[in-house]
Amino acid sequence: MRFREVFAVSLLLAAFQPACADERLAARVDREANRVMKATGAKGLAIAVIEDGQVAFAQSYGQRNEAGAALKRDTIMYGASLTKAAFAYMVVQLVDERVIDLDTSIAKYLPKPLPDYPTEDKYASWSDLKGDERWRNLTPRILLSHSSGFHNFGFLESDQKLRIHFEPGTRYSYSGDGFILLQFVLERGLGLDVGHEMQRRVFDRFGMANTSMIWRTGFAPNLADGWDLNGRVEPHDERSTVRAAGSMDTTIADIARFAAGYVRGDGLSSQARAELTRAQMAITTASQFPVLQDEVAPDLRHKGLAAGLGVIVFDGPQGRGFQKGGHNDTTGNTLVCIENGKRCVLILSNDVRAEAGFPAIVKVVLGETGMKWTWEYGATPMLP
Repeated sequence: MRFREVFAVSLLLAAFQPACADERLAARVDREANRVMKATGAKGLAIAVIEDGQVAFAQSYGQRNEAGAALKRDTIMYGASLTKAAFAYMVVQLVDERVIDLDTSIAKYLPKPLPDYPTEDKYASWSDLKGDERWRNLTPRILLSHSSGFHNFGFLESDQKLRIHFEPGTRYSYSGDGFILLQFVLERGLGLDVGHEMQRRVFDRFGMANTSMIWRTGFAPNLADGWDLNGRVEPHDERSTVRAAGSMDTTIADIARFAAGYVRGDGLSSQARAELTRAQMAITTASQFPVLQDEVAPDLRHKGLAAGLGVIVFDGPQGRGFQKGGHNDTTGNTLVCIENGKRCVLILSNDVRAEAGFPAIVKVVLGETGMKWTWEYGATPMLP
């Protein structure tokens, strides 16, 4: 065979190789998705894969509602607490631009003391903190790393009053109200509109045309309802208020673009991108929930597990990874990424029963990651 023919054949093979790789990936994911749905009874599942910072695969399986309408790649699904990762990404852009500083007290940004603000429906009741000056020790870094000392939400306290349970910045305990407080600081202290900033700095940047922090009437024709642990259907919640802790609606196609841009670090300096997934503080509890649980002895802690900014980070056989989950009674979401190779698996489900299969799906795509699933899901049984 002449050189020119050999060269032409080599070009053809090179062009064909990615398609083969994509087909093999799709086949693996399809098999595992169908296995998980059959084993758990989950009605709907959507999966995306990021390789080298690019979307390599995105597909949906099953149904979006009780009528049996198909769940599609552009079906509107609840982002739940994946919102927190997107919000942190936006905040770090503001840090890059020196609009806000991670380690400055929130008191510096507010025109008056936090407890002096009247209660507003979209925020927690900050007046509950009157008499506890530890609120002045709160910083954006502390709020984004879940070390505020708050309960997840103040209304979950026995008396429904927000309080600080430990010195801010000393340990991890998941708190949605910590993120809501940072939203409050941006809006009432700096005069920013968080919904607008999320739209232009995140959703528009990555072409996420079907993603929003509040409900849009245009979402209704292609909307995912949800199934709970008992197989009961609940309609999609039409959230009319921007909430940094979890009001985002999205699609698997859209959120995959965000994940790809996140691992690439688009719109951020290299220093700011690294800060998102730097180990801010070691995590010292046996599991993530319930919040405010006792710390365990050092030899019983999950080694290499730490708080990042809006995500948790872990060390595993492939190096540094990070993860963010999202959950409510009818929603199960997860994002797991490995920094080496900019590789991620993103899973959205409108059936909370699917969570039992998340570790298996991630392993099929990424291999052994070192993600601490027993910390994320506690004693919940996971599929092999």
